[in-house]
Amino acid sequence: MQPQSPDRQAYLDWLRVLAILCVLFFHAAMPYVAEWGWHLKNKETSNMLLEFNDFTHRFRMPLLFFISGTVSYYMLQRRSGGGFIGLRFRRLFVPLLMGMLVIVPPQIYMERLTQGFSGNYWDFYKHMFTSGTYPRGNISWHHLWFICYLLIYDIVFAPVFAWFTSPKGKALLQKANWIGHGRYIYLLMIPGVLVYTFMILQFPETNMLVNDYAFLLYWLFFVLAGFFCIANPSWMDSLERNRRFSLTIAFTLTIVINYLRWNKREPWMLFDDYRHAPATYIFFAISAIAAWMWVFAIIGYGKKYLNRKSTALLYLNEAAYPFYILHQTIIVILTFYITQTPDEVALKYAFTVIVTFALSMLIFHLFIRPFGVMRFLFGMKPRQPREKKAREEAIPLSLPAEAITV
Repeated sequence: MQPQSPDRQAYLDWLRVLAILCVLFFHAAMPYVAEWGWHLKNKETSNMLLEFNDFTHRFRMPLLFFISGTVSYYMLQRRSGGGFIGLRFRRLFVPLLMGMLVIVPPQIYMERLTQGFSGNYWDFYKHMFTSGTYPRGNISWHHLWFICYLLIYDIVFAPVFAWFTSPKGKALLQKANWIGHGRYIYLLMIPGVLVYTFMILQFPETNMLVNDYAFLLYWLFFVLAGFFCIANPSWMDSLERNRRFSLTIAFTLTIVINYLRWNKREPWMLFDDYRHAPATYIFFAISAIAAWMWVFAIIGYGKKYLNRKSTALLYLNEAAYPFYILHQTIIVILTFYITQTPDEVALKYAFTVIVTFALSMLIFHLFIRPFGVMRFLFGMKPRQPREKKAREEAIPLSLPAEAITV
């Protein structure tokens, strides 16, 4: 088995950019989504945006965790386990801490204003550290929970990842080539499906780490799947080869899920004691399988059609991580004012998406990308010497693995 070449990851870079763009559309819709609660809500809501978010919520974070697992593999190609932990600590913990101190507080402040708080931002901030954790208090990582979870996964599994990049680990992976044959690749989703099916009722999603045991394990299996698929090229080739089958199953199960949702035939709508009804666990299993199939289909189609090197990808992939960190705060600040206007939901949503995208990219381009300190705080690589950068931009290569920070 030949090790995966860094030149073969362009499709993962593109998928990462597209996944984070999907996160923008998802979070921009949250103020206008019917039924689901969020930090700020518009008076009028949209069922169509609810359906969009319900669909994308099933695979957007699993896809990001899967891609993050591939990143861990590439980072360990030229580093020891200790070096990997140090790099991930710098690229993940520093932005997480900075985000909790600088990026997230304006979101909480805007929410508190809607709840009756009348002080200015400094009045809010100087008491933030004595208020406790969100939602009762004002300390939170909000959308940056993804960074925290990923940091924990990488620290805990660094010895495992390092071993599987060693000659002995690669030899063991070579013996597992059979998983890349036929459709054995779908065995990878069994642990995650079981965790989701049998733990979600007891431990619903919180994104707060504490008591989030079901999803802490559920997301982990996507990280592990990404790592091992990129470590064994035959497994990734299997995802490409079976992409149509994955898409067919994903689409079919999504139709089934929505049929049950739209006709109020979900188990908790049919059974008084739904926690003990077999149909409940069948429904959860279908939901988890659908998520895995969407991820496998997206990876497979991405590998087939998006494995194209481009200098534009260098810029977009560099912007993706700061963009993710910034975007929700901009959304919350915008919607605090937008929700006070009488305009239609569709216009408000379009305005939120467009302005959030533009402001996030402008902040990245003008205030983060050019400055070493800001690059460090946002988890980016140090700036390259101008001569080296010119040489790299002259040859359109895929972005080096260590530049992918999430």
